[in-house]
Amino acid sequence: MLLAACAGAPLPRLEQQLPPGRSLLHLDTQPFPLLAGVSQTARPSPLLRIYIEGDGRAWITSTQPSLDPTPRDPWFALLALEDPRPSAWLARPCQYIRNQHCQVRDWTDARFSEEAVAALDQAIDQLKQRHASEHLELIGYSGGAAMALLLAARRDDVLAVQSLAGNLSPGLWVQQQKLSPLHGSLDPLEQRDRLRLIPQRHFAGNRDTAVPASLAHEWRRLLGAPACVEIIELPALGHDSGWQGVWRQWRTRPLACRPQAAGAAPAP
Repeated sequence: MLLAACAGAPLPRLEQQLPPGRSLLHLDTQPFPLLAGVSQTARPSPLLRIYIEGDGRAWITSTQPSLDPTPRDPWFALLALEDPRPSAWLARPCQYIRNQHCQVRDWTDARFSEEAVAALDQAIDQLKQRHASEHLELIGYSGGAAMALLLAARRDDVLAVQSLAGNLSPGLWVQQQKLSPLHGSLDPLEQRDRLRLIPQRHFAGNRDTAVPASLAHEWRRLLGAPACVEIIELPALGHDSGWQGVWRQWRTRPLACRPQAAGAAPAP
């Protein structure tokens, strides 16, 4: 199930900057293969953290889509791969590697499609098996936050979701930004009844114009009396800079609440 990532993958810069003891894997998932970053030694762990990449370079301009959604700067992957806890990083469909199913719509209007979520769901199963893990914590950057929430809504092993500059609801986001609807995409708000029960912490930069901090507050309000949703606003942070230092300070801090289910494992 797990194969070495092909040497010809775009942006060899990522391979060159991998922290010691980390490597890339090509996951055979359908309908899109996915690139993962993992520890070379997969020690067993009851809890596995999985970081989900952002939308990457989906658009060149406001009207011209990119022909390759691979992030130009792999900072989020490197942020994930320096986490000392058992963890893995997942690229989004058609980033770094692609197959015949990849079309422009898969990283534009349909970036949060059922097919994209299904591929990530399969990848998570493989990574969970690799670490013999029972529980997961999902951490998403930008559009990766929507994917983390969509995955948490369909799985029964996610203890918590965290996000950095997270697009928590694509529907709310396009309304706020006055953009065209993302036809073919799912929205986590459609699963609010389940998601309001999952502990969450969302970090938002108050200088982020791509995903404004107001989106996180509106997300929490629309969940309707959620069990635990923390919003951490960070001064002077934009959408894609400064997050490495912030995350190093916060990544070991537990959420302010714990899962409520009897017998549940401790929250991260």
